[in-house]
Amino acid sequence: MTLTRAGLTLTTTAFLALLAAAVLLVNDRLSGRQVARDFEECQEQAETSSSEAARSTKINQCGERFAGRRKVGGGYAYYDFMQNRTFDIAGPNPNEEERKQIDRSYVEFLGTQRQELLSSESAKRQSDQEQAALEQTRQPVEPPPVLAEKIPLPVKRPLVERSKTCEDGSLSCSWAKLSATVKNAFASSSRTRP
Repeated sequence: MTLTRAGLTLTTTAFLALLAAAVLLVNDRLSGRQVARDFEECQEQAETSSSEAARSTKINQCGERFAGRRKVGGGYAYYDFMQNRTFDIAGPNPNEEERKQIDRSYVEFLGTQRQELLSSESAKRQSDQEQAALEQTRQPVEPPPVLAEKIPLPVKRPLVERSKTCEDGSLSCSWAKLSATVKNAFASSSRTRP
């Protein structure tokens, strides 16, 4: 009898677990919460979160789930940051064929990048070679010839002896006498003052 009672208990427990799961599922559907079909719907659902941290986390999860973004005229677009380019896709995520097309486009993009790099390096090398050849063909520049002869420095004049006696009619003598007289007059007036 204990076996039947254990079997009955196990069956009852399983039934209650299934009933609880069904109630939760029905309640979830009745509350209006749906599974998002694309990034924009997922983002709208995330906006109803209570805290900023939860909202940010849910929006990041939306970005992880859906690679494409809804276009204005319908359809979806996938942005490939490696190529800085947008691709049209059928659904919110690229299918296998669309992924292959994106990958082929990326390989072409890398080939073009490599060609441009090689071309620029080749052009730089050629420019450097031309510059070196031009410098080799240049003749050294000599200083320009001097058009004017050097001007000789002046020669010292021989000393001329002057007479120490003044002639009465010369201006330099009369000026020297006048200044000596004025000097003596001022010097004598300053001595007389106590």
